[in-house]
Amino acid sequence: MIDRAGLADFLRRRRELLRPADVGLPDGVRRRTPGLRRDEVAQLAGMSGDYYARLEQGRGANPSESIVAALARALRCDLDERDHLFHLAGLTPPKRRAGRHIRPGLISMAERLTDVPVSICTDLHEVLWHNALADAVMGPLAHSAGGTRQITWRWFTEPAVRTRFPEEDWPRHSAAHVGDLRATYSRRAGDDDVRNLVHGLLKRSAEFRELWERHEVAVRRFDRKRLLHPEVGMLHLTCEVLFTPEEDLKVLVFLPTEGTDAREKLDLLRVIGTQSFETTV
Repeated sequence: MIDRAGLADFLRRRRELLRPADVGLPDGVRRRTPGLRRDEVAQLAGMSGDYYARLEQGRGANPSESIVAALARALRCDLDERDHLFHLAGLTPPKRRAGRHIRPGLISMAERLTDVPVSICTDLHEVLWHNALADAVMGPLAHSAGGTRQITWRWFTEPAVRTRFPEEDWPRHSAAHVGDLRATYSRRAGDDDVRNLVHGLLKRSAEFRELWERHEVAVRRFDRKRLLHPEVGMLHLTCEVLFTPEEDLKVLVFLPTEGTDAREKLDLLRVIGTQSFETTV
């Protein structure tokens, strides 16, 4: 249910916090009170001044999703404030999307994990950032015949990618890629980037088509990998997948698997430094 008093109070307080310069408006005449005027917020949100005034006064019709979204943009709300505004209006907030933006704090955290490979990717497994050890272990993730960092696409369209993994592990990795993509496809049904990836793979890969038709769904939160590295041989790694609150960015941390010599090999690769390889995860 709509919280009219809370909605009115939040709108007023957000309006009073903003200056004209914050929203690209001139200061104009001297202002008797701080912040924007009601008519300025209404103009920014594309609604009548009278309608906005009634919302701030706790009166009038219940605002629609489009009205609340416009108000959130006009009042420069961040995602938490936007969601709060939707809840006050008695509406379900839109699904959160980080897109391709990585918060600086997330990169700072990842940069401190210097003794294990770390990658940050989208929910479609497009690699956006990786540390030096990930580069040394898996090869430069940008080196691809098609110039893409989209891991699932490369797995099914670039045969050379698989040479870094024992052949007996290929079916398991293929199924994991498809199951995770199926979950994203369901969660973000209709989004162009998801639809284009799936339709492109259906056209390019018979293996992908066969797995896709099974309709198996499994979000990858954990995995064990064996990598064939040209310098140190077989690497046994445990992949922990950490999700951001929006769940469309993932931090992949590759830890040495217990009971193997992976720790010593990772330490050696830190000394050897980043090499240039042609394949990746």
